[in-house]
Amino acid sequence: MSKRKSSDSLENGPKKNKPNGHWSMGLLAAIDDPKLFIESDDLIHIIRDKYPKAKFHYLVLPKEDITSIKSVTSTHLSLLKHMEQVALELISRDKHKESTFKIGYHAEPSMSRLHLHVISDDMNSESLKTKKHWNSFTNDFFLKSEDVIKDLEKNGKIILPPREVCKKLMETPLKCHKCDVKPKNMPELKKHIVTHFNR
Repeated sequence: MSKRKSSDSLENGPKKNKPNGHWSMGLLAAIDDPKLFIESDDLIHIIRDKYPKAKFHYLVLPKEDITSIKSVTSTHLSLLKHMEQVALELISRDKHKESTFKIGYHAEPSMSRLHLHVISDDMNSESLKTKKHWNSFTNDFFLKSEDVIKDLEKNGKIILPPREVCKKLMETPLKCHKCDVKPKNMPELKKHIVTHFNR
């Protein structure tokens, strides 16, 4: 990344945004939080997710005002490629060498401002509390960055699943993302998934 800026110095952080008070605008406020801000380049910001759903959970946000993945057009292709490259560089760092990551977008994001999730697949976090949290990262509701880019290259737009499909995906019964176990509830699931990472 060119012109990287570290969160070690507040003067290197991004300029203050003035989002409204609605929770869905929280990503813009997070950019200005030195506890969450990691670095920037000319096109993007990288932040830690305020409520991480795994051991490592980052967000890559464009500086350009793009509301969500639904607003992405073919003119944004180079930006999405850059966001993916930044994510790949991030996960290649030494502290991530023992983790496997997923890089992608939610089909129906709840937060305003396009953001790319960069998340380790342990899915082990106190902030992972509900079935919706789980399903949003472990089934087709989570759109792989590489597939989104291919879609944009081939069709000139991103073909998103219909709202009814998204609703069904979010209501999918719980299932371990590493095996065929189908826990009855989230506490049972969370006890189970750690067995895959404590071997």
